[in-house]
Amino acid sequence: MILRIDRLQTELPPPSSPDPAGAAVVQELLGGKFGEMSTFMNYTFQSFNFRARQGARPFFDLVANIAAEEFGHIELVSTTINTMLTGAAEKGALPDPADLLNPQHFVAGGAGTLVQDSNGKPWNGDYVTSTGDLVEDLTHNFFLETGARNNKLKVYEMVDHPAARALTGYLLVRGGVHQVAYARAVENLTGADLSKLFPSPRIPTDEIPECQPHIERGEHQKLYRFSPSDYNELAAVWNGVHPETGDPLEVVDQAPEGVPPFDLPAQEGVYAPDYAPEEIAEIARRLREQAGLPDEPTGVVANNGNGGIVGKVKGAVS
Repeated sequence: MILRIDRLQTELPPPSSPDPAGAAVVQELLGGKFGEMSTFMNYTFQSFNFRARQGARPFFDLVANIAAEEFGHIELVSTTINTMLTGAAEKGALPDPADLLNPQHFVAGGAGTLVQDSNGKPWNGDYVTSTGDLVEDLTHNFFLETGARNNKLKVYEMVDHPAARALTGYLLVRGGVHQVAYARAVENLTGADLSKLFPSPRIPTDEIPECQPHIERGEHQKLYRFSPSDYNELAAVWNGVHPETGDPLEVVDQAPEGVPPFDLPAQEGVYAPDYAPEEIAEIARRLREQAGLPDEPTGVVANNGNGGIVGKVKGAVS
């Protein structure tokens, strides 16, 4: 089971200038062959299908735990795309199709993320490898994370929107953690030293400005344990030093604290959430009143019109 917390794993900037063409490129990091849907579903199904897990508990714990982090990465990419699309579908002023790489964002998606790659091709289950052979699956996972890093580096160069740069800076650091984790797992099982391939591709992570704050906080060293009480054998694999920096690897017995997301405004031009969002808000207010809940929403968002934190902690975990 996944315990869902109403926070983003890292801070993303609020909407600025819309960039629907850039958003279409960022879709590759969501629904491409090496996107976050693929990492999430590969590790999830490998964990579902893992037999004799007690005998191989450190490896099961590693795969299952990283799968939970990837769920949050899907949310980060989606939030980035939605941020980049905000303002491109203002009421009465839908984008010119000539300016779009993916019109479906507005025709079918309500100015929102789609489960597609950068060509608009839907993500599909053929991207999932779950053979049951532990060495094969772990080696595949290292390859998958390497391909994901390659794509993030390219998207970083192609899209200069602040949200896209913040996203790729964070994911390059955290994806690097997963690269190292699977390399350590393969080495422990077979003796093959994949750490000699780092960084792969050979662009040092700390040369990317948006990666530097995360490295300074030690995010490249930490493997978070995304569970209140399970997956306790991560340290049996996640130990030693980071192959790029030489810093000691560390298991953190909690999920990242996270940050509240920005509440993105309604996009009335595509009826998201409806052509009359203020009516929906009033219906929701009346429902809260009837249920004996506070008049104001109980959730937490990062903006109240002036950038401040609004809402209460109550109700933040669901």
